[in-house]
Amino acid sequence: MSAQPVASHAPLEAAVSTVMRRLLPFLLLMYVLAFLDRANIGFAQKALQHDTGLSDAAFAFGAGVFFVGYALFEVPSNLLLHRVGARIWMCRIMVTWGIVSAAMAFAQSPAMFYWLRFLLGVAEAGFFPGIIYYLTHWFPQSARGRAVGVFYFGAPLAFIFGSPLSGLLLDLHGALGLAGWQWLFLIEGGLASAVGVWAFWYLDNRPDEARWLDAAQRDTLRAALADDASHAAVHGPQSVLAALFDRRVLMLSAIYLLIQMSVYGVIFYLPQQVAALLGTKVGLRVGLVAALPWLCAVAVTWWVPRRADREGSHRGWAVVLLIVAGLGIGASGLAHSPVLGLLALCCAASGFIAAQPLFWTLPTRYLTGAAAAGGIALINSLGGLGGFIAPTLRTVAERAWQSTSAGLVVLGGASLLAALLIGVFAHDRRARAQVALSHRPQ
Repeated sequence: MSAQPVASHAPLEAAVSTVMRRLLPFLLLMYVLAFLDRANIGFAQKALQHDTGLSDAAFAFGAGVFFVGYALFEVPSNLLLHRVGARIWMCRIMVTWGIVSAAMAFAQSPAMFYWLRFLLGVAEAGFFPGIIYYLTHWFPQSARGRAVGVFYFGAPLAFIFGSPLSGLLLDLHGALGLAGWQWLFLIEGGLASAVGVWAFWYLDNRPDEARWLDAAQRDTLRAALADDASHAAVHGPQSVLAALFDRRVLMLSAIYLLIQMSVYGVIFYLPQQVAALLGTKVGLRVGLVAALPWLCAVAVTWWVPRRADREGSHRGWAVVLLIVAGLGIGASGLAHSPVLGLLALCCAASGFIAAQPLFWTLPTRYLTGAAAAGGIALINSLGGLGGFIAPTLRTVAERAWQSTSAGLVVLGGASLLAALLIGVFAHDRRARAQVALSHRPQ
């Protein structure tokens, strides 16, 4: 039994709803800007390559090297967040990544492009796992799928609103003597820094510090979160070092790497893929059409995590969604009709976006405290290397098979393999639980 009784359902739901209304819109805004600063490189690709002379291979390397810097500093960054609190550390992350992203406007050589992409990864390191860890301080396990699902709206919303914005900024080409891609980096990077300053004044580290919660709501959340933490402490590693070498954490890292390979193999090239389907250049029209898959992803990500929370079926839904994503990614490369190609991209985006909040309910079931900060960061950092692997793997596959669809088929296979491993992970946990039960004294 936990040290405190679990809060009753109705007061807990009321407290959770208050927290969702207060925190999630702002966290969502932060993630939209984070995703814009990761993915705007896809919109800038052709113009950037034209002006700087970057080859396709150099662009692929630069797009991916972001994730090397990101992976190297994920765990230290999340441990610092655990120590100093989210309001200070999220402010630091957003301000510095906005500055580096804006500096991309002045990348005039391959070497500068590589260094700025690497530094962008270093600056942003810890943002995503920090938010996932931060949500464990506010939402009990029974509501965590919904909460992470709403946060994940940031990725599709970045494309729904960001795709037209990026296309519009590219159309500013020549204004004040700057190229369109330079406006793209300057404005979107500046927005990130401004919101980072706002985060310092807006965020509270824990429910105990939130003056916008009444005393009863704080007590209700504290009881539910304490119960979750006591359960995790029994079933998971207790220290950061133990979490970093935990077999389950390493397995989940491999799964997340495969998911991220699928995600970024599509995202980096989506504007160009849509432009090819429409037979036009990247601009406002392509930005509007490229938003369609993300509209579908928002709808699916809203509905599925809520159903999974009610049913307790997070793993099953994650497997289904990753299968849909894998088939959609592969089909998008094989489709010759714009309608079929867009339909396949809608399936791909809906699948790999909606699967991820379900995935993150798996490690947070048995990780708590500093072990959660380290374990979540390790999963995200090793998984994030998928964003480094994907562009190069796609380019290699296309050259090897001399087909522009080969890379997407390979990346779709990564999503299918992730679905298989989640099934194996669930089966392995059930088997170990049965063995442990059979050895209990009668």
